[in-house]
Amino acid sequence: MIRVFSYVFSLLFLGAASVHAEDASKLVRVGYQKSGALLLVKNEGTLEKALKPKGYEVVWTEFTAGPPLIEALNAGSLDLGHSGEGPVIFAQATGVPLVYLGNTDASPDSAAIVVPKDSPLKTVADLKGKQVAFAKGSSAHYLVAKALESAGLTFADIKPVYLSPPDGRAAFQAGKVDAWGIWDPFFAAAEVSASARVLVPGKGLTPHREFYFGRKEYAEEHPEVVAAFLDVLNVSGQKAESDPKATAAFLANKLGLPLPVLERSELRKKRYYAHPLTPEIVAEQQGVADLFLAQGLIKKPIQVASAVYRPTAH
Repeated sequence: MIRVFSYVFSLLFLGAASVHAEDASKLVRVGYQKSGALLLVKNEGTLEKALKPKGYEVVWTEFTAGPPLIEALNAGSLDLGHSGEGPVIFAQATGVPLVYLGNTDASPDSAAIVVPKDSPLKTVADLKGKQVAFAKGSSAHYLVAKALESAGLTFADIKPVYLSPPDGRAAFQAGKVDAWGIWDPFFAAAEVSASARVLVPGKGLTPHREFYFGRKEYAEEHPEVVAAFLDVLNVSGQKAESDPKATAAFLANKLGLPLPVLERSELRKKRYYAHPLTPEIVAEQQGVADLFLAQGLIKKPIQVASAVYRPTAH
């Protein structure tokens, strides 16, 4: 798991200190990423509106990827968050006390392994011996694992380069890595602004879902917060999906990325809503865990079903 730097925790604690809730149990501390639907929820203020009548106040903290977000949750600095499939598996395998709250629709077209457009690499097999960048413990980690498996390779056959999305882009553009496993909107930015070519599409390898989760103790003690959290995600998802161009325009302005990048990202994105985990989704996620175990990425088997949130009446 990627370690969280001390300044991140400082920001978290400063953010919490600035909220004037008399009771700390009435704080809802949410971690979000720029690539997720929670950015829309944050901007719309719908979670605050839903929870204010119940006496809750919301603190938001931004992360570049899922692994550092989960580290903060494990440290007790967050209550709710989200990531792709990979980080949650690594978290469960290392004993992070979280529970799955919901999942988005699949969006396999929103992730890929890319190479420079003039790269001689043509197939997954060509990655053998090459430097492949991706964020450690991320959904891209899983995509690379699946791609390698499809070609009869393992991580021992490549040179993994663990980089956050911003650092991965810099290395990719500078020609310091041969390939880059990445997700939208960073993937779209690489296509539009960095002349990237798709070597391996996500489709057929990964569902590329978003999972929402919470600290186990917090979720069990605050089912009303969990219910509101999932409700506003569904409302936001419906709005975003009904007008992807408007969503793209908002995100382009918010993220400081060119509009064509966000339009490409949003028009293929299906990573919205917050559905309860079905047995099929649990089995799908169990497959991620089993692959990680087989490739030696986690040290012990885990059961995804044991970490699924079961709401109780309070």
